[in-house]
Amino acid sequence: MSLNIFNDLHYWLVDHPNILNFSWSRGQTLGSSPLFLTITVLLYLSLTFLLSNLTVPNLRSDILKRISVVHNLILLALSFTMALGCTLATFSHAPHVHYILCLPPNTPSRGPLFFWAYIFYLSKIVEFIDTFLIILSGSIKRLTFLHVYHHATVVIMCYLWLHSSQSLFPLVLVTNSSVHVLMYTYYLSCALGVRPRWKRIVTECQIVQFQFSFVVLALMLYFHATDKGSGCAGVWGWCFNVAFYSTLLALFSDFHAKNYGGKTAAKKLA
Repeated sequence: MSLNIFNDLHYWLVDHPNILNFSWSRGQTLGSSPLFLTITVLLYLSLTFLLSNLTVPNLRSDILKRISVVHNLILLALSFTMALGCTLATFSHAPHVHYILCLPPNTPSRGPLFFWAYIFYLSKIVEFIDTFLIILSGSIKRLTFLHVYHHATVVIMCYLWLHSSQSLFPLVLVTNSSVHVLMYTYYLSCALGVRPRWKRIVTECQIVQFQFSFVVLALMLYFHATDKGSGCAGVWGWCFNVAFYSTLLALFSDFHAKNYGGKTAAKKLA
């Protein structure tokens, strides 16, 4: 029975023809052009700025609740599916552990791993709805620079994963999606009227995620420097990730310190 369930999951998440034969083609795949990326990010920033500075009528609480429940449920299910799908694809298609950290140069952006990178990229655009729900709820104080910066820049990072066949992305995708399962479980609970007491854990998991990312980014650099004559794919994307994660770690750490008392809160949690 369990073997049949695993085989079914593997087919629908890895071996389905649409996943197995996926190919990222710049200018042909939906959302693959630099123009699409630029317009999407600028439109998000422009709408966020305008709506947050205009007097926008708040949605009725019951309507907002229903939209929030559906939105968070979709992203919770999507995050879990992406984490599971990319994990199965990695075990199926990575010839060795080294491959997870360092893709060979000129690796084509096709196959199950890149399919899940593509779904992850599109999911980050769907997450823009988080911002507009905050604005329409009238809770403008929750709309921080960290929130807007994170949402806008992560889309660029995901685009570079696909554009440059960047090494490390499967590991980052699984880690980030797993953290988002926890995060959207929290948001879904709040939307349903149950506010869990472990919001701080979500922030701390995000901080640990970025700290872990620096470890694997350093490992990739080591492999790139020591791999005889070949190196790793997506080094320019690696440079962007280092800069992005550095700013996120600083911003999340500052957010944690302001809201939970920094080290004192961490000690209480322990």
